[in-house]
Amino acid sequence: MAAPKVVTLEEHYSHPQLLGGMPRELGEALLDLGERRIREMDEAGIELQVLSHFPSGPQNLEPQRAIALARETNELVQRTIDAHPGRFRGFAALPLTAPQEAAAELRRTVRQLGFKGAMLHGRGAGVPLDDRRFWCVFAEAESLDVPIYLHPDVSPDAVVDAYYRDYPALLGPGWAYTVETATQALRLMMSGLLDAYPKLKIIVGHLGESLPFAIVRCDANISRRAALKRPLREYFHENFWITTAANFSNPALACSLMEMGVDRILFSVDWPFASNIEGRRFIDCAPISAHDRAKILGANAAALLRL
Repeated sequence: MAAPKVVTLEEHYSHPQLLGGMPRELGEALLDLGERRIREMDEAGIELQVLSHFPSGPQNLEPQRAIALARETNELVQRTIDAHPGRFRGFAALPLTAPQEAAAELRRTVRQLGFKGAMLHGRGAGVPLDDRRFWCVFAEAESLDVPIYLHPDVSPDAVVDAYYRDYPALLGPGWAYTVETATQALRLMMSGLLDAYPKLKIIVGHLGESLPFAIVRCDANISRRAALKRPLREYFHENFWITTAANFSNPALACSLMEMGVDRILFSVDWPFASNIEGRRFIDCAPISAHDRAKILGANAAALLRL
């Protein structure tokens, strides 16, 4: 089978028990793993979605419930893949409150179900992802040669109280998610994780959560103060990929291309929180070459995920 030409990687769904208080329209979309989802993919010419649970899935639940619901969630994705051949792949949902079991579930979903990696949301039960208790999950990802998609989630309560309580519009997408995820990514670079697992692959959405714009200044100031084994910018270039998810900005894309190179940029939408049509129009109209457009739309994802 030929590799799909248009692939999206940050496309969300929900297990029915994990939907929470989501507004009705979004909730209905997140629960749809069939007709509506495929119709909206077809309208935008999207051949393949890699399904990923919206934040934070089962990862931060009490361990035994997290383990059971992660398995149920991944089986739901597998049934969807089986029901619609060629249209979907999966990123695993993992029970991070039980790290060893999370590593085992990643291994099971990749080896037995053919999943393409995992998505992690923010911190693990309030603990930053660079904490060594989670390194077994990253080690498993490197061993399996699959990426971890680092997705935003809520900021710590102390940060919310200090910076966002009086300006709640800053919470979530737009700013707080960006700061939280960029900080998590920098901590992973600084923690020694990428020295221990130098072939680890990490994906960050929203055109890199501002890191392509900031990485040169970060490198100039952080690398020498933190006594890193490699320059910060080198970790970013060698271990990270970024997606266009819900950041449909030509200036941001131009910066990302100049900093990362086209081979590290992947098309994504962030459905249903963003529009497939709008995301596709952004790439189709971007001031880039046909060669680069084809790479971003699907060829890079096909290579990274071995589609």
